[in-house]
Amino acid sequence: MIKHLRSAADLDADTATLILDTAAEMAALAGREVKKLPTLRGRTVVNLFYEDSTRTRISFEAAAKRLSADVINFSAKGSSVSKGESLKDTALTLQAMGADAVVIRHPASGAPHRLASWVDGSVINAGDGTHEHPTQALLDAYTMRSRLGKIDGLNVAIVGDVLHSRVARSNVLLLSTLGAKVTLVGPPTLIPVDIAAALSPQTELARSGKPKETRTGVSYDLDSVLPDMDVVMMLRVQTERMQDSYFPSAREYSRRYGLDAPRMRKLPEHAIVMHPGPMNRGMEIAPEVADSSRSTIVEQVANGVSARMAVLYLLLGGKA
Repeated sequence: MIKHLRSAADLDADTATLILDTAAEMAALAGREVKKLPTLRGRTVVNLFYEDSTRTRISFEAAAKRLSADVINFSAKGSSVSKGESLKDTALTLQAMGADAVVIRHPASGAPHRLASWVDGSVINAGDGTHEHPTQALLDAYTMRSRLGKIDGLNVAIVGDVLHSRVARSNVLLLSTLGAKVTLVGPPTLIPVDIAAALSPQTELARSGKPKETRTGVSYDLDSVLPDMDVVMMLRVQTERMQDSYFPSAREYSRRYGLDAPRMRKLPEHAIVMHPGPMNRGMEIAPEVADSSRSTIVEQVANGVSARMAVLYLLLGGKA
């Protein structure tokens, strides 16, 4: 088992499958009257969040507490960071306090990698800039496997603002590792040229020593790909990260790339609809789609706790 989870690229197929299998065991706790395990009693988990977050921070906090860990929530607002303290100095403070794991969300891409060089404990990336969000990819994969019974061989469309999405990058890496074929869909201005080649045969050869066919494709036409998809993952348009105009208007974007009821009917009967949240209802996804039986959005939130419990358990208290 790895020591840190900084990127979905840290996970090979066996390790990722172990985490998903462990998450399934953790999910069984939800049906118990007492939802706690003593596994991480005496361990300290720090949630180090430099960006606002609701789902991810609460999910990690719930996961750590259900494993009986001591949890320290650190918010940049109101802390020494607002006085100019650097990430390194904050890391050294956490190290002195004996943090066994640091869950970090940071606006700078690569921050978890730097943090891992300054602390002895495990570092878990909860989102860094526009780079990655590996535990979101794990909970998404777990949701797909729970609903559809497998990941290998699935056709998955990731639709929307791929350019600014750390969720998309982590999902491309993880789902390709687990055997799914990913198609990125969106306006040309919101599909980065690098991500489609993230798992090229050359990259896979360098990682594993074995050549592998490319499992990532690109389309700019949502309607043309829907009939072949098992999973459609809609992404939020991150207007807060946009300094330029990437599409003519919100109405035009919704018309071309929003998932509404007529478009949902083009999907195979078994296909599911996902969204990492928060949603722009009426823009990238229509309310009737978000609230439909095909939607897994609420399930993803619940599965996030199980997936993060599995990560913490395996990194800190389980099988090394």
